[in-house]
Amino acid sequence: MSAQLLALDPATYKRHPIHGGERVWAETNCYVDLWVELAHALGHEPIAALPFTFAIDFEGDQWTFFKFPQRDLYELFGLDVQELAIWRPLLSHIEEQVGRGRPVLVELDSFYLPDTAGTAYKLHHVKTTVAVVGIDVERKLLGYFHNQGYFQLGGDDFDGVFAPATLPPYVEFVKRREAPHAELVPTSLRLLKEHLALVPATNPFGAFKERFAHDLQILMQETLETFHLYSFATLRQYGACYELCATYLDWLAAHGETGLEELTREFRELSEAAKAFQFQLARAMARKKPLDLTPLDGMAERWERGIGGLKARYG
Repeated sequence: MSAQLLALDPATYKRHPIHGGERVWAETNCYVDLWVELAHALGHEPIAALPFTFAIDFEGDQWTFFKFPQRDLYELFGLDVQELAIWRPLLSHIEEQVGRGRPVLVELDSFYLPDTAGTAYKLHHVKTTVAVVGIDVERKLLGYFHNQGYFQLGGDDFDGVFAPATLPPYVEFVKRREAPHAELVPTSLRLLKEHLALVPATNPFGAFKERFAHDLQILMQETLETFHLYSFATLRQYGACYELCATYLDWLAAHGETGLEELTREFRELSEAAKAFQFQLARAMARKKPLDLTPLDGMAERWERGIGGLKARYG
């Protein structure tokens, strides 16, 4: 039995521009990247759902692992995300839901995902979320969104991802309904105002700089593997997120909102500064050399101007 809710081919699938080659950060995090492509393939503009990006914060030992709020996805696109209870073999549930026209978001082992070649595929067992939109049990084929695109796996990899697990994975499915609001831009602006109310009360870069100075002493004794883990939880999280902030403001400008150029520049430069600082940290750790932390002060100033300007206008 097979089920396919989107007629897609990995060889011809066109990714959303958020995953274009000119981006400062090629990837954000697996959950956001997945939803960008899934919403795009379902005919929606995921940029309209980016107001939540402005509200991220430094959480003490990491920056917010930002995700599309499920309520926003429903308000804008009518995408109703529900948890899927696993009481049968996982394969049976996926086949059932995809057959009903519902994408299934499921945690799978990257060891069997060919799109992770060079990082995890056949190398490491790493849990990650994919969105399944096609399945053919007899031919052992699975069509899924992951990170920046649409992919397929089959054969032994199909058997591997559906091998019995000690604990069932967390699984969601997406019911596609009529969006409750027909006007996309006004709805997105309303969500922007709501998320600006959730922005940290104090500039998060002050606390981050203080903690970073402490963490740096430990990082200097660690390997580059630790650098990648630390950077993903900190510099990449806020760097990629603030680039999405700039992308959202560009989208608003393209849809009639004026006077956003300066604010857009603040967030884009903040994102670029985070990328440059990530390279500087990697070099400092590799060479066991001191690292100048003043770039964090510049990021703090850009955050203050960008968020302050947005609150003055939309808050």
